[in-house]
Amino acid sequence: MNDIRMIGVFGVGGIGKTTITKAIYNLNAYQFEDSCFLANVRETSKRECGLVQLQEKLLYDILGDSSLKVDNVDRGINIIKERLCCKRILLVLDDVDQLAQLEALSGESGWFGLGSRIIITTRDKHLLTKHKVDLTYKVKQMDHNEALQLFSWHAFKKDKPIDGFVQLSEHALRCARGLPLALVVLGSNLYGRSFHEWKSALDKCKRLPNKNIHNILRVSYDDLDDNEKDIFLDIACFFKGEDADYVVKILDSCGFFPDIGIRVLSDKSLVTIEENNRLVMHDLIQEMGREIVRQESPKEPGRHSRLWFHEDVRYVLEENTGTNKIEGILVELPERDLIHLSSKAFTKMKRLRFFINPNACFSEGPNYLSNELRLLDWPEYPLQALPSNFHGKKLSVFRVSNSLFKELKEVFENFQNMKIMELSDCKFLTKIPDISRIPSLEKLTLSSCESLVEVHDSVGYLNKLTHLSFSKCSNLTTLPRSLKLRSLEWLDIRDCLSLQNFPEIECEMHFLSSISLAYTAIKELPSSIGYITGLEDLCLDGCKSLLNLPSSILQLQNLRSLSFKDRFLLKVRNKRQSIPSFVSTEGSEILSGVKLLSLQTPKNSSVSNDDCSSTVFPALQFFNLGKCVLSESNLFKLFNCSSTLQDLDFSRTDIVSLPPSIKRFIGLNRLILQDCKQLQEIVELPPNIKEVDASGCMSLEIFPEASKKFQFNACNLKALEWIDLCGCHKMLVNIGNHVADPLLGKGQFKDLLGGIILPGNRIPDWFSHRKETSNINSCEMDINGLLYMDEVVGIVLCAIIGPNILIGRERPLHSIGVKINDNEVQERVVDLMGSDHVWLEYVVLESFKPKEDNMQVKFYRYLDELVFFKSCGVHLVHKHEENVKDHDPALLHENVDVHLDVPSEEIENS
Repeated sequence: MNDIRMIGVFGVGGIGKTTITKAIYNLNAYQFEDSCFLANVRETSKRECGLVQLQEKLLYDILGDSSLKVDNVDRGINIIKERLCCKRILLVLDDVDQLAQLEALSGESGWFGLGSRIIITTRDKHLLTKHKVDLTYKVKQMDHNEALQLFSWHAFKKDKPIDGFVQLSEHALRCARGLPLALVVLGSNLYGRSFHEWKSALDKCKRLPNKNIHNILRVSYDDLDDNEKDIFLDIACFFKGEDADYVVKILDSCGFFPDIGIRVLSDKSLVTIEENNRLVMHDLIQEMGREIVRQESPKEPGRHSRLWFHEDVRYVLEENTGTNKIEGILVELPERDLIHLSSKAFTKMKRLRFFINPNACFSEGPNYLSNELRLLDWPEYPLQALPSNFHGKKLSVFRVSNSLFKELKEVFENFQNMKIMELSDCKFLTKIPDISRIPSLEKLTLSSCESLVEVHDSVGYLNKLTHLSFSKCSNLTTLPRSLKLRSLEWLDIRDCLSLQNFPEIECEMHFLSSISLAYTAIKELPSSIGYITGLEDLCLDGCKSLLNLPSSILQLQNLRSLSFKDRFLLKVRNKRQSIPSFVSTEGSEILSGVKLLSLQTPKNSSVSNDDCSSTVFPALQFFNLGKCVLSESNLFKLFNCSSTLQDLDFSRTDIVSLPPSIKRFIGLNRLILQDCKQLQEIVELPPNIKEVDASGCMSLEIFPEASKKFQFNACNLKALEWIDLCGCHKMLVNIGNHVADPLLGKGQFKDLLGGIILPGNRIPDWFSHRKETSNINSCEMDINGLLYMDEVVGIVLCAIIGPNILIGRERPLHSIGVKINDNEVQERVVDLMGSDHVWLEYVVLESFKPKEDNMQVKFYRYLDELVFFKSCGVHLVHKHEENVKDHDPALLHENVDVHLDVPSEEIENS
């Protein structure tokens, strides 16, 4: 399975291409390194930057890097080719209809690693031929027995018809013509109905002209009541793919009873709610719904109940041909463009419920808006105010980001049924007035409103508010004096640089799970913060004015993530009578357990420093102290014996030594110490630690466990998989010049598995296979004539990597990898810090063992012109080395013995 294949699945719409492919994907994805199912390629690519979005999703699903952004399609192609060329993946491109889509997402087989499979579904067989797809499969209509079984599962919840309905089921099969979608829809529609209802529905089906598939599917639509029909058409025209809860809010404001209505549509297989809570509708069913609307007035779009086709929308708005028939408009242009709006364009649209504008600009604004509006989604709204005759009492969703609004008094006075209000990037908005007349508000977003200064106290008393954001409102100085938001789940006030005060909490907030106050000027938190009993994530990064924390913060028993990156040491205010039981006897600031807190304590406290009984923050998993000042405190005196903490980050702090008590953290997997310039030693580590990143710790000299592991002595850290010592030049004395032959070690090879990177320019002499390169982006070695492979217990890999020095560039991160026999072994992200480094990796051979007497090893970089390979080495480790000769006589064994790039005086002065 080392070849790369593209497989095309084609057939008419509704035949089951996606269903079959999804089943194949779910059954086989585990066999590949990574996998990605790109659904609805045809539909997504029609949107502005749609292909770029698909490329980004492909890269994210495979690489898991959310920060990777694609500027344009050509750039996306290059990144896919560079980053995925060595990965064995399963990729599905579902519903493709243009060659450009394939060229952007899977141009050639060589874009992906050996063994990859790319499956393409399409209605167009010729498209597969043009793309030179290796294998094609035509999805055929079901035979009689298969069709009857599928229909029966939906009509009777059994694999065959019940007594008395066999003949009618045969009639249904003839109507559906073997098309799975039609069988599912018809069966679902007839489930639970009487014999006479079955006969009536199928008689109607038989009379349909030409038995067109739309007409067959319409049988289910015609059986809906008026309320359910409205819901169906709204979803088909406007809300396919949207979050189901969001759609329910909007349709509920229309009085459509969407909870039961969507349930009916789901029961009839007209819509589906996927696991991510998205409303999904098959393309053919959506086309059927939109065709029903088009037939309302085939030649006059202004008389349609709903407008979505961009040419119809432009014609109606620019030519002022709208009528009171129009209930909804979706302005989705093929690309961002200007619409020359007639100011009177909305005057006749008295029944307009929805106006949704994803990407159009308007030459001017409206002088009238319907008071029936429930959804107004109009970014860059072109006026400073809404029309004076618009009271908006029925409006449920109001989204006008990046608009010209200065005052919103009339908005907050009239919008009594508002649930969602998004006003981000409104640069001229200065204050939020009294909002008490909008008691139903659930989401208020005012991010990046740079002129916003004041928020009225009434915002703090909205009992139904779940989401509140003022992030990046750089001039905001005043929040509500208190918060009594019983339903609040999410609060974001980060980057409010002028904000100094945090409100009092007036009631217990059981639902609030996330607060971000990063980079604000807040000076203190109120003691009432202890009421937020459900808080899981608290971010106080960069809050340099926050000098004290209330002791009540210790009541946050559900806290999972706590971050104080880029700020100074905190003290926790304590009253003598409320001092916790784990207080230090020394009376100085300490960090209690895995908590980010320091306490001022009385000198006569009798509590032992070794007390580990504290249950403060018992759920904490992620803890970040980056850039904090730690050297003047006993922060580590009372580390808790926590098993929950997984990630601990002390990057860029002034820590000098890790305390022995850190070993109590038995759950800690990852310790980050990047750029701790004063760190001199790492003496103790938790027993289950997997990764230590000490890159940039230029003063680090003592790290016994690292020295043991890579000198093959008895290392106590069996789980340790990766040590990053980039830029740690003083560690060369303890590790770099003394990496021993693993056969000389006392431990088992399996205890050595993992990798390390550190400064240096020498492959150890005991490596049996070595090769120098000419500063290129990869280093490949072909090892032939291998003997005694059943004796091999593992393999040691080594590469000397050098950075390209670029003046004026920020220090870059580098992505490097190694594979054996085209199988990915390891990927690492490193920072070489301007000098050559040695990368060592220890792996068991197992799946990489060659079937014959040869092996190929390749070190390579990912899309990175800033790093190159100088030399590489491979060494096979055998059970009984004295009986084995695994060296290849024909292979050159260069004695790579190059002095360090960094002068000794530089090491001493660092």
